[in-house]
Amino acid sequence: MADIARRAGVSKVAVSYALNGQSGVSDATRQRIMAIAEEIGWNPNSAARALSGAPTHTIGMALRRPARTLGAEPFFMELISGVEAELASRSYALTLQVVADQDAEIAVYKRWWSERRVDGVLVCDLRLDDPRIPVLEELGLAAVVIGASEGSGSLPSVWSSDASAIEEAVEYLAALGHRGIARVSGMPELLHTAVRTEAFDAVCRRLDLEPAVTVPTDYSGEDSARATRRLLMTRNRPTAILYDNDVMAIAGLAVAGEMGFSVPEDLSIVAWDDSVLSQLVRPALTAMSRDIPAYGGHAARMLLDIVNGEPADSLEDEPAHLIPRGSTARPKTVGR
Repeated sequence: MADIARRAGVSKVAVSYALNGQSGVSDATRQRIMAIAEEIGWNPNSAARALSGAPTHTIGMALRRPARTLGAEPFFMELISGVEAELASRSYALTLQVVADQDAEIAVYKRWWSERRVDGVLVCDLRLDDPRIPVLEELGLAAVVIGASEGSGSLPSVWSSDASAIEEAVEYLAALGHRGIARVSGMPELLHTAVRTEAFDAVCRRLDLEPAVTVPTDYSGEDSARATRRLLMTRNRPTAILYDNDVMAIAGLAVAGEMGFSVPEDLSIVAWDDSVLSQLVRPALTAMSRDIPAYGGHAARMLLDIVNGEPADSLEDEPAHLIPRGSTARPKTVGR
């Protein structure tokens, strides 16, 4: 500002008025100041503007996932790409921080709020009785939850029906003749995992299938491989397995081959959250598919509306739908 004032022959106060769009300078002086600012490449300091109460044009997202699974899971990469596309179209930036645990994540939100680092946050991976929700409600920080509305408190959410997607997948496998269907899930403390497990148990009972078996994992391929081996070593092994993400399903496919089982002749496999990985393996994986970038874009758009003072209601997005491919077929012995 001092440089601009010196070159324009005005006071720093006049420069401040001009750059912030305030009255107090003539149009001719304002135009001269803005031209000099552009010439020397001046940009507003977002930290200083935040301290004065101005918007930072930044949205925050803190993710509490093991680094080894976060980096390998296509879901989050696609979700973030959708968020980024929406933010970029409105000249906002995304601040992404990976945290180790619940306390660290809550500390991040409090720091962002106290330092005015972000205008709002996107909250992922809702937990059962999630302690983050009351903290964000108390802070008054603009927030949108990407997850089930029943766990988001007073915060608006963008969500899709995990229960209906589970029902579609199990009904399809049952229609093929599978009676023993297992599921390799993600972390049991996540709300969407609990919703899927409850729906899985219910649809298996409704269709009079063998008792539902769900084996929880940490979403990694390694943990999924161990879970798959345990399932396939049982005397009454399943003829179909539903996996909670595509990385786990691909690991399960590899284990089936390692143990001498043919997919889909001996074992049918269904993956959640379809990605290009599901289509590159052989056989290509039957998957529960949805537009994940659009999902992220909807959440980002809702949050920006809130930041800009517009009302926002929770949005139920399109649920995942089954895309049959080569990894599912009728079991060798119908009625197993």
